[in-house]
Amino acid sequence: MTEDESGQGPEKRRKKRRQPLKATPKALERSALYYLDRYDTASGHLKRLLMAKVTLSARLYGTDPAEGADAVERLIQRFLAAGVLDDSRFVRERLRSLRARGTSQAMIRARLRAKGVAAALIDQAFDAQEASGPNPDLAAALTYAKRRRLGPFRQEDRAGRRDRDLAALGRQGFDYEIAKRVIDCEDPAQLLSEYASD
Repeated sequence: MTEDESGQGPEKRRKKRRQPLKATPKALERSALYYLDRYDTASGHLKRLLMAKVTLSARLYGTDPAEGADAVERLIQRFLAAGVLDDSRFVRERLRSLRARGTSQAMIRARLRAKGVAAALIDQAFDAQEASGPNPDLAAALTYAKRRRLGPFRQEDRAGRRDRDLAALGRQGFDYEIAKRVIDCEDPAQLLSEYASD
């Protein structure tokens, strides 16, 4: 069917974009619960998401941003008190999952700060982890190298790609000494056992 036959151009046939709802306390709560049902997050990140809705609502509908900010703050405090939000649990779980993927301490800190987690809470989680074993960055670097087939996990042209492999670990936030130990090692299992007995 052409435009002449239908009487509608392509602009009319497109679906209309849904307008954002007013940021009322009920709407903010529904939005927060929907998000928390899908994702685990830190209170700072959820607050930032909800405040974006408050700002948009103020711009589109003329709602009071101060009222919206108060509603968001009350909602966050209520969720924290009820245990729906738990920043320390979020940090522990995120730290565990990122370490298992081979993420360096520097990258984990940056990601947690981006989620709005307090620096003291991040330090506390790292202190607890380091008490369980020395130098977790070495184990993470080995995990990352294995996942990306770098250094001792590379099948061919290992010497020719040494600098690239070192750079890949550097870009992930691992310091040069750790990167060099991982890329130059001959037996990753031996290096890991040395790490465990350090």
